[in-house]
Amino acid sequence: MNKKMIVISSILALGLLSACGNANKSEHPAGHETGQHQSSTGAEAGGHSGHGAEAQSAPANFKASFSFASGGAKAGENTELSIQITDKDGKAVGDFEVNHEKLLHLIIVNKDLSFFNHIHPDFKGNGTFTINTSFPAGGEYKVFADFVPKGGAATTLSEWKKVEGKAAEPAAVKADTKLVKTVDGKEVELTLSSMKSKEDVTLTFNINDAQTKKGISNLEPYLGAVGHVVILSADAEQYIHVHPLDEKATGPKAQFATSFPKSGTYKIWGQFQHQGKVLTVPYVVEIK
Repeated sequence: MNKKMIVISSILALGLLSACGNANKSEHPAGHETGQHQSSTGAEAGGHSGHGAEAQSAPANFKASFSFASGGAKAGENTELSIQITDKDGKAVGDFEVNHEKLLHLIIVNKDLSFFNHIHPDFKGNGTFTINTSFPAGGEYKVFADFVPKGGAATTLSEWKKVEGKAAEPAAVKADTKLVKTVDGKEVELTLSSMKSKEDVTLTFNINDAQTKKGISNLEPYLGAVGHVVILSADAEQYIHVHPLDEKATGPKAQFATSFPKSGTYKIWGQFQHQGKVLTVPYVVEIK
């Protein structure tokens, strides 16, 4: 083969590789094939890399400002929390998509992840949502606003907020020795198909009556699905919001698909509804 033919072959090979790379990037936009929203969060609002690798630019297009009506919040007292969503130019976002029956999902956790709250503020227009809530103790809390702007991608923005009052004794976030929990008369066992980072993982929740051990097969839709799962790394920097593989499932098994971005300790909250009551079940796992 002469030199001219070698050069032409090399150019063709590079062209094919480039085309394959572009196809892979556009094949799964925003990481929504499994209903997964994943963010690498920062300490300030908007400090995220986005919902999975293909949506890293989405949070950069929006900002969230979290504020208390009275200027601050005190432990044990009801207070109004406002969330203002603006675009990158500071203009209020006026329209949002309904995402699992709500315009905005607000997740609140404390520093050691022992407190968890998943609530839904009211939209007041002009990019503003408000809700009355309370905090059990003083200290730092991280608030996550999970929303989909009209015509845009799923976005999660967060910020640490200080709450006045006596702080609770901090506890280390340690992996559970058994992934079986009993909450509100339900025995819920969690299994993971893999405990390794950067692999596809199926989370399976098996929900039984704690006394009879019989499977509960009449779970009710919670926000339009059999359940919801929120996952945070121990430092609250990695946020993964996961939805079911089969939204219409009614138990006793509920399965979810996700992946863990890196090794470390993660806390998982599974949420399900039965007989009109929402059940929140927490687990801590160690991912290799």
